[in-house]
Amino acid sequence: MYRTRTRPRVLIVGAGLGGTATAIRLLRFARAPLEIVLLERRSEYRSAGVAYHRDGNPWDHVFNIQAGRMSVFREDVNDFVRWANHEADRRDWPTPWAELEFSEQGPAPRRIFQDYLIDRLAEARREACPGVVLVEADGEAVDVEVRGPGVEVTVRHPSGTGPQDGPGPEPTVIRAEHVVLATGLELREPPFAAEVLTHSSFVRHPYSADGVRKLAALPPGATVAIVGSVLSAYDSAGLLLRQGHTGPIHLISRTGTLFRTYPEDHEHGVLRLPCPKTLLEPYRNREEFLARVRSEWEAACATVARDHPEVAPAVVAERVTKAWEPHLPQAVEQIPTKELRALLDEFSTAIAALRVGAVEYTMEIIERAMRPADGAVKLVVGKVEGVTPAESGRLAVSIAAPGRKRTIEADLVVSNFGREWDYRKVGQSLWGSLLRRGIAIPHERTGRGLKVDERGTLLSRDGEPTGPISALGVLREGDEIVRNGRTGAFSFNLAAIKNHSIVVAARVIERLETPEDDLLHLEARSPGEVSNIEEAERDRFREAVVLEVRRLAAFTRHERELLDSRLDACVRSLGGLPTLPVDSPRRERLTRAVVNRAAVERLIDVSVTPRQLRRQLGIENAENMED
Repeated sequence: MYRTRTRPRVLIVGAGLGGTATAIRLLRFARAPLEIVLLERRSEYRSAGVAYHRDGNPWDHVFNIQAGRMSVFREDVNDFVRWANHEADRRDWPTPWAELEFSEQGPAPRRIFQDYLIDRLAEARREACPGVVLVEADGEAVDVEVRGPGVEVTVRHPSGTGPQDGPGPEPTVIRAEHVVLATGLELREPPFAAEVLTHSSFVRHPYSADGVRKLAALPPGATVAIVGSVLSAYDSAGLLLRQGHTGPIHLISRTGTLFRTYPEDHEHGVLRLPCPKTLLEPYRNREEFLARVRSEWEAACATVARDHPEVAPAVVAERVTKAWEPHLPQAVEQIPTKELRALLDEFSTAIAALRVGAVEYTMEIIERAMRPADGAVKLVVGKVEGVTPAESGRLAVSIAAPGRKRTIEADLVVSNFGREWDYRKVGQSLWGSLLRRGIAIPHERTGRGLKVDERGTLLSRDGEPTGPISALGVLREGDEIVRNGRTGAFSFNLAAIKNHSIVVAARVIERLETPEDDLLHLEARSPGEVSNIEEAERDRFREAVVLEVRRLAAFTRHERELLDSRLDACVRSLGGLPTLPVDSPRRERLTRAVVNRAAVERLIDVSVTPRQLRRQLGIENAENMED
């Protein structure tokens, strides 16, 4: 490793939600000196990313899900609501948010999430172990090269800035023992709008300061065309309606998909449902496979309605899709690659609508405006073939609908966030470098995201790590689909990012704090080793895992030190796991590492809800974790 510095360095490329969550975990997990560099090319995206930054989210943009599901910590489900009610600085908040007591089931404005992440990052920095430091740097990673056991990243800095180890705006090289890619969503250039990308009446990016300004400045009677009917389209339409818009708003959807409203008292839940066995049969053809899906789906929904009457009809689809996730990887294995990609392209939006709804705050105003008699919002089913300037000075939207074509002239056209999942098509220098050098390989089965292992490490075509480089979030979309059965946006949503941040941070700390010989021994362990230990040892091992989970979840250094001491005593009391060396110091180090891996698996266990996880681990009250 590079040892020209007093401590190893981890460079996180991207300081949005994923990068910030990973930095928080690294600050909490590290027990030895470490420098964490959090690099961001757009200052307004720091601790926010595209989804939560203030300039792109007016106060009427609220989370799609309830406030109680927005904690950045899976093991502390109420953390965001507690922060919003007791810690947030509300001096600049408008009514009614300034006086609102937030609840688990209620809405919350998306823009305050940036303040929440900033506060939690600052807290993790204050409570880190001695020698663990955070550096927040501005700049764009433009080149990556693996050199020996480390990585060199060339960074282009904005004018007038530069890290301590580089001059001014000239590109500098940051050397790191590990790099984490948390670059977030990439924009796809819409082919239908090539002629109007710079037109003043076209909004390419509705979550931008410019996009919000155009929506806010629109005359009330103007005609608006919104390409897409996903939840981001509802944000744009809702913003217009809340400011008194009366003109027609066209939601143009290729599939006609609409989303559901969560019940007022909705809570996330996990059901155990029978395996959809026919989906695991060999793939014959598209029509036959979709018929099997429909049959299994109807049977599963009927089972929920019969056996779980407490589940509201509006969330039956969510419960079924969640219950199917453990079985989908085996089902996906049966589908040829070309067919799999085509199915994902066609049904991703529909799957997202089955898997997630939206809070009443967003949906109520949209649903009211879609009433046939006098509603301003109209759903238009069809594919947008082109957007061109019209002679009237407006924009003409050409739509191919089943059996006919039509054109809508609009004063403003909003193109919803079309993400690019094929990184060969992303124009940034970073991706050109990673792909050219073979460090990043497109996901082979789905074409979405990158090829990674179960802990997010980038892999070559032959399945070997390409270097000490990890990825999280949308970069792992394809892997989440084939490995964990998470489809649509659920392969890279907040819940997925929470788990990615835990796994990546734990992997980085393990690599930096564990001698190389010990790492090799850990990788050679049998997966069933722990299950084979004697009952007495198993009980103590479980106790050690719970202590380690609580240590990883602890907010303060004091709590972690207390738990660390108890864990050391527990590990020493273990007689040793099978196949571990007999010499005491090394055996204890390896036992700690095995315990840590087991604790990470508990923290990311999606077969239980976060609330169930806390009860199982004895951490129902985060404030009393040291008791």
